[in-house]
Amino acid sequence: MSPKTPTGTGGWSSIPMNPDDAFNAVANSRRRLVLLSVDRGPDPVSATDLSVEIAAIENRVDPCNVTGEMRTRVYISLTQTHLDTLDNCRAVAYDSRSKQVQQTESTPPLAEFIRKMQTSCYVPETDKIDISVTEETEPGESV
Repeated sequence: MSPKTPTGTGGWSSIPMNPDDAFNAVANSRRRLVLLSVDRGPDPVSATDLSVEIAAIENRVDPCNVTGEMRTRVYISLTQTHLDTLDNCRAVAYDSRSKQVQQTESTPPLAEFIRKMQTSCYVPETDKIDISVTEETEPGESV
């Protein structure tokens, strides 16, 4: 937590934005990944680099194994939707001409919120689904 970020209730950093904008910023998994990536440092990150990183995470492959199709799919959604959404609510600063994304004062506390949610959430045992059976069986037939 940076010294400029005031602490809110429960030890969480205050997020300097409207609550609806904050919820909108973190409502999509790609936007959450952008926030986490941009939060790593003060230097701008290109939309191309973000698209490779996100495509690798979504496809569970090493970034050097991301195909052009994987990268392009993510790049288009980032540049046509998600980066503008994050910029409009001031979660990041996005320059649509240079395709560069940079932190704002809201980025670190939003990223902190995402990290805390990721580590606090879990799937209860009763909600886990067994997907090991892939063949269809007739009633009374064993697998």
